[in-house]
Amino acid sequence: MKKRIGIGTWSWGNKLFWNYKSSNDNDLRETFNEALKRGFDLIDTADSYGTGSLQGRSESLIGKFLLVTPSALKRRIQVATKLAPYPWRFGNKGFNKPFFKSLERLNNKLDIVQLHWSTAQYNPLQEFDLLNNLCDLKDQGFNFQIGLSNIGPIRLKKLIHHLSIRDQRLKSVQVQFSLLAPELQKQYQVKEICEENNIDFYAYSPLSFGILCIDPDKEENKENSFIRDALFNNYKKQTYELRNCLKRIANQRSVSQAQVAINWCCHQKAIPLVGMRKKSQVIDISNVFNWNLNKNEFNLLQDVSKTCLKKMPKNPFSSG
Repeated sequence: MKKRIGIGTWSWGNKLFWNYKSSNDNDLRETFNEALKRGFDLIDTADSYGTGSLQGRSESLIGKFLLVTPSALKRRIQVATKLAPYPWRFGNKGFNKPFFKSLERLNNKLDIVQLHWSTAQYNPLQEFDLLNNLCDLKDQGFNFQIGLSNIGPIRLKKLIHHLSIRDQRLKSVQVQFSLLAPELQKQYQVKEICEENNIDFYAYSPLSFGILCIDPDKEENKENSFIRDALFNNYKKQTYELRNCLKRIANQRSVSQAQVAINWCCHQKAIPLVGMRKKSQVIDISNVFNWNLNKNEFNLLQDVSKTCLKKMPKNPFSSG
């Protein structure tokens, strides 16, 4: 089975949750270069990534790194961004300015443009207009594919039909998908629709903000933000059995817990978007390409996941 793994870059510029500092940029450059060298072929970002005055920082860093990336490597990878459908971005030109700003920050390397979340709950017509806007940009000659994020199965079918009227198709759909993801049955419905329509299924937050990586028998290394530390403390007891199961499989395989959790996604032909900030993390996750979960290991993880009553918070803007 050929596996694909993407680099998630939410942390690249996020001070609040990931304690980003500009002094980390050399680490991020090394992370980027190592990932390309080791066969990662997708970089996922968003125009809203970067807190406060750093909004767009993730895109800017990727654009800067791409400037010194060899042409052959640059052609091999896909850069996907997400445009935020803020309430003030409305109408069939609402994405024009943000699209061109992202294109500029990414130095004209933009392969997939995704709607960051569904507007179904507060302005159902807005996302249809914004998708029309993306179709218009493609008709004008801009070369990118269209994707969605945080979408449910009912809405997904409607948007697939809407795009077909414009003679366009979806390249990708990304949803929260992990052993701790909420509403997994709904996500499996999305996955099934993607498979039926030849749409790439991206799994974001596959490590559940890093909770699945934490050794069940050790305290977490306190190198992150207060918010993330508080989140872990809230999940510590309720996720012990699941993390212990991950650790047992990891020890038997001589791999990391993170590799086991990512392989759970790959086993289901999902494309996990793994947040990485260090070269060492890239080296570890790249080893997922070298082994597969067996059926018994996968079923064991499924069973333990179902009995874990504490799930990650669901995205409030995800549609039905």
